[in-house]
Amino acid sequence: MGRLFGTDGVRGVANADLTAELALGLSVAAAHVLAEAGTFEGHRPVAVVGRDPRASGEFLEAAVVAGLASAGVDVLRVGVLPTPAVAHLTGALGADLGVMLSASHNAMPDNGIKFFARGGHKLADELEDRIESVYEEHRTGAPWQRPTGSGVGRVKSYDQGLDQYVAHLIGVLPNRLDGLKIVLDEAHGAAARVSPEAFARAGAEVITIGAQPDGLNINDGCGSTHLDLLKAAVVEHKADFGVAHDGDADRCLAVDHTGAEVDGDQILAVLALAMREHGTLRHDTVVATVMSNLGFKLAMEGQGLALVQTAVGDRYVLESMKEHGFALGGEQSGHVIILDHATTGDGTLTGLLLAARVAETGRSLADLAGVMERLPQVLINVPDVDRTRVKTSAELTAAVVDAERELGSTGRVLLRPSGTEPLVRVMVEAADIEQARSVAGRLADVVKSALG
Repeated sequence: MGRLFGTDGVRGVANADLTAELALGLSVAAAHVLAEAGTFEGHRPVAVVGRDPRASGEFLEAAVVAGLASAGVDVLRVGVLPTPAVAHLTGALGADLGVMLSASHNAMPDNGIKFFARGGHKLADELEDRIESVYEEHRTGAPWQRPTGSGVGRVKSYDQGLDQYVAHLIGVLPNRLDGLKIVLDEAHGAAARVSPEAFARAGAEVITIGAQPDGLNINDGCGSTHLDLLKAAVVEHKADFGVAHDGDADRCLAVDHTGAEVDGDQILAVLALAMREHGTLRHDTVVATVMSNLGFKLAMEGQGLALVQTAVGDRYVLESMKEHGFALGGEQSGHVIILDHATTGDGTLTGLLLAARVAETGRSLADLAGVMERLPQVLINVPDVDRTRVKTSAELTAAVVDAERELGSTGRVLLRPSGTEPLVRVMVEAADIEQARSVAGRLADVVKSALG
């Protein structure tokens, strides 16, 4: 059996890859594994379960709740809430386990299951591996030990989750948002109620789009992966700026008053300077992935801040932050982690803090985001090559050295073998777009000849 858990839980087409039986079985396995690990020792275990609005989340939630309760875990159903809200409530309520049903920015037919450990932190890889192993063992016939009588889990709806989470968000803000007009694109997703409520309580005038989830329209032409509607709405309403979330609201991208996109790198840059000014940017360091634009690195260096770069994936950003005690990290895609206030990327929190900086300084978002200049970036996928030889090909190594020499300090080359397909991604940044295209094209040709 291939590994079920990816970098962000278990994900697939609902009712095809991700079935009710799988959801139930993984939930029972998670309860048994955490019990074996001593997580439940000395008390009756409690789990927080939430979901995004996908239609499939309704039956998958029922399966997860049934699995946990059958294993003796009491369940608090918090309903439709963002992933970071479920993580926060898992910690705030002292729960032993959190479960979120969502496929984030994926299209509606997909869904996923993500488990959180006590405190709202992502489960360790070894625990995920153990859950998968135990699930497979029992799927093929080994009977579960099942509690009976009063030992079975009880299920309750926890309706205070939204207010509790919004209060947490408001409590984090250094100042109010009075006087700002902000357009919010909720992707017809999990933040459709939370995000407008939080921005309004903080004092902003709020205009919403993509805030009518019907179970089928999540991420459909809206949200952080489709910014055209938000750009048009910001300009039409003469708003100060706009914020876009994805389906489970762990991402945030923005649009300034002119309709120009403000990506995750620029958001990180703005928040980094704000946090340094407030004395909360520990070690004057920001964590980002190797895919961050070179303009971000140059901007941070120009401001006297250090940049630590990790492999692609917010899990690697988070690991580095925890290991070294850093406070801020994120990805170009809009996953921003403010570790003092969240255990995962939190799109609503990120948007609120961005708005707070605009309100505090009286400067436009376009002006604030101008702290960094995005260098032109060209990405070419080269298919049908041996991706395992990227680091060992002498011909390719020589070509990369020549390209880096040509680009100098204002350009960058990155070759990334795909983790799942026989292809290599060639990424080139340069001060000039034509130079970036030329260098990327030459390198792609070398990849084909050397690895084909």
